[in-house]
Order: sequence, then C-alpha cells, then structure tokens
Amino acid sequence: MNKDKKEITIAAALKYDGKRDQSPRVTARGRGVIAEKIIEFAKKHNVPIREDPALAQILYRLDIDEQIPPELYKAVAEILAFVYSLDERYRDKLKS
Repeated sequence: MNKDKKEITIAAALKYDGKRDQSPRVTARGRGVIAEKIIEFAKKHNVPIREDPALAQILYRLDIDEQIPPELYKAVAEILAFVYSLDERYRDKLKS
C-alpha cells in the first residue's frame, strides 16, 4: 500500500426529531469533495463535528433520510453525549 496516498474523507450528517423519529436520520453523506463540503457547511453553521472514521464509513452506507438502525444505537449515543457535552459547555460560557 502506498503510504503517500491521501485517505479519502467520508462524512455523514445526522438529525433527530423526537416527535417524528425513533432514532436519528442521515441527512447528508458523501466522500471526497462532497464530504469536505458537508464538513465546511457544518463548521460555517456551528454544527458540532465528531471525527470517527469507522462510524462515518458505516453511516455513509445508509440512505439519505434513513433512520439509524438499532445495531448502531450505541455509537450514535456516544455522538449525542458528545454534542450534549458541547452544549453544556456553551451554556456555561454564556453564564460567565
């Protein structure tokens, strides 16, 4: 394997609406340039980003608007915990 070969970026975006969904849905996914655009958009709009290449690879295989299957709940729960911890830090900053 060529060590100089650049790895291809993979990204997936999730959304959860507790009134509508049993689990989060994939709202965007892509490889290469598309993945970079998804990440750029997230940064521009202050959407939390979690780097997890293995999970991104799995989520990339799901269809857009597809709910996360039960076998991925644990991984998605870790993402939600990450987002909630960021949210708490943000609220704490506002209080200061």
